[in-house]
Amino acid sequence: MTTEDISETATSGKNIDRLEANLARAEELTQRLLSVMGKGRAVPAALQGPAPDFYAKAMGAYWAEMAQNPAKILEHQLEYWSKSVKHYVEAQHLMMQGKFEAPRDETPKDRRFAHEMWETNPYFNFIKQQYLRSSQAIQQAVDDIDDLEEGEKSRLEYFSQQIIDMLSPTNFLPTNPEALELAAQTEGESLVKGLENLIKDLEANDGDLVVTLADKDAFRIGENLATTEGSVVFRNRMFELIQYKPTTDQVHETPLVIFPPWINKFYVMDLKPQNSLIKWIVDQGFTLFVVSWVNPDESYADVGMTDYVEEGYLTAIDQVKTICDVKKVNAVGYCIAGTTLSITLALMKQRKDTSVNSATFFTTLTDFSDRGEVGVFLDDDFVDGIEVEVNGSGVLDHFYMSRTFSFLRSNDLIYGPAIKSYMMGKAPPAFDLLYWNGDGTNLPAKMSVEYLRGLCQADKLATDGFDLAGTTVRLKDVTIPVCAIACETDHIAAWKSSYRGVQKMGSKEKTFILSESGHIAGIINPPSKKKYGHYTNPKMGLTPEDWQSSADKHEGSWWPRWGAWLAKKSGKKVAARMPGAGDRPILAAAPGTYVIEE
Repeated sequence: MTTEDISETATSGKNIDRLEANLARAEELTQRLLSVMGKGRAVPAALQGPAPDFYAKAMGAYWAEMAQNPAKILEHQLEYWSKSVKHYVEAQHLMMQGKFEAPRDETPKDRRFAHEMWETNPYFNFIKQQYLRSSQAIQQAVDDIDDLEEGEKSRLEYFSQQIIDMLSPTNFLPTNPEALELAAQTEGESLVKGLENLIKDLEANDGDLVVTLADKDAFRIGENLATTEGSVVFRNRMFELIQYKPTTDQVHETPLVIFPPWINKFYVMDLKPQNSLIKWIVDQGFTLFVVSWVNPDESYADVGMTDYVEEGYLTAIDQVKTICDVKKVNAVGYCIAGTTLSITLALMKQRKDTSVNSATFFTTLTDFSDRGEVGVFLDDDFVDGIEVEVNGSGVLDHFYMSRTFSFLRSNDLIYGPAIKSYMMGKAPPAFDLLYWNGDGTNLPAKMSVEYLRGLCQADKLATDGFDLAGTTVRLKDVTIPVCAIACETDHIAAWKSSYRGVQKMGSKEKTFILSESGHIAGIINPPSKKKYGHYTNPKMGLTPEDWQSSADKHEGSWWPRWGAWLAKKSGKKVAARMPGAGDRPILAAAPGTYVIEE
């Protein structure tokens, strides 16, 4: 036996030992897995998917279409069968010739299938092509159904796509070449690490499967996230008010208060200094206050929209006026907080309260006649289920909100991360935005139902009026100068709906800016990155499509454009205001106690 033979035998022995050790470890982990899997919450059937009658109606519509137009349906079916059989024959022909190669591949590019073996290996290529062709056939079958209302058709398209995405061969170990290759290279260690990651996620969430998107040990709020210097200067049961330390000697006289959405925490606007909107605003010479909402528990069950307006918005505005000794403030509302800001402004109009000089809306819906992608979750079957859930628990747990928004981008926020973590054993990345995305908050029961029923479903604010604080408020009663920033690919607040809402406001001065990218990236878009551009068009009487087609395109961030607009609404320059000036006590350092939960 040669030295090489001895070395090879020794290496092979080590690999076998390593494989056996990994298999033993997997056996131990399986026991932990079985123990934790039974502990997860029982998700109500109504929150798992559309009601059965929805699918029955869709099936009935398909068969009706088949009866009325059989030639069209059969043509599409035959085309699918023909392509599938032809592909099978081509693959068989190459194998009979002894060629270990994939047949011709004319399927569309898909980043899920980026690994080279999807193109070169005949087995994996065959699976990929058949999956993509089957996906196209399902999409075509759905498209062929004409006897459904527009909203029902949209839901059918969405949930059909969810099933298609779930069944992707990349999501299963035997048909994922990248995961199999890594498992072979590591003698199964990648699978063991993946199993450890899966168990860790289950144990961290009491048996609920929530994929960890970011390395939780990489970030500390107040240390390397939310680090812009400021102080909590007011606190009640609804929010903490943070005043940020000025970085300029002089500031605009009229202060600015930002109301972030209470669906998530405010520090998405202050992730790191280089992409912090909060720091940028302070650096432009504005006195900035930001509301940090409490994360409610079951004791907040009876808190409604009126409480958010009275104890939240109006209280914060009064506090800012008092602290700065001014009669007016400028206000910003982000997402649902923008919707509620418009409600607040309409109420203030009735009360002849002129405390707000101008309002800015970030990715805000006030007209819910077209609810966009998220609308698939706003029909009665889902909302009925949510109402039953919150009436029992007192809150809409952030688990449900997070899951809903994740399914709107399931390949990016569920399946892709799960493959990397559970199949390949990779640690989640140190990504600040994904860390924030996983730091969810609850919603009070009463407020959740009022918002879903009265605004999302009934569209009362933009139509007959929304009942609040003993009166009825309407969108047309928003009459102060407004600036709205919407995002072109926003899957939560569709920009066209945002635009239509601004059109229905009673303001004589309206500015609308359309940012490229989505709900978060389109807003958190610092000028230094020069990443996403934006569109402007002063003609607010056009349809959304005509507005965009005739709009001016600008490179780079919208922040400076908005900053210039805001400066004109913010008065003369005065000496910078320090948190805690006068007799105002400082209660805590920013980011405050409500955003950091033990």
